[in-house]
Amino acid sequence: MTDYKEQDIQEFLNILHKCWSINSSSKWTLDNPAKGQCGVTSLVVNDFFGGDILKTKTSGGWHYYNRIDDKCFDFTQSQFLEKPIYLDVLSSREEAFSDTNIEQYSYLKNKIEQYIKNNDAL
Repeated sequence: MTDYKEQDIQEFLNILHKCWSINSSSKWTLDNPAKGQCGVTSLVVNDFFGGDILKTKTSGGWHYYNRIDDKCFDFTQSQFLEKPIYLDVLSSREEAFSDTNIEQYSYLKNKIEQYIKNNDAL
């Protein structure tokens, strides 16, 4: 899915919030479901919407997010108390995978695909 509308992006964010769990990031908590989800989320967003994976430095290390049709989206920004300063450094799927693993990636991608199928979403 490379053609998107703003409502698709918002709907995808809502789906992510329902699909994130301890299975998609070992840092996940009920209080902060986006915590530790940046790498895995940037990969899955890239699968669904295409575009680029970007990164920026934070106090915790590299933070991954997406650029779709020249617009940046950080689906996991809510994990931070303060919004990061985005440097928009071009990254890659390989680098984003350094923040996750195949099990977490497969879990999140499959969970989202099932949610979309079962709820006729997007």
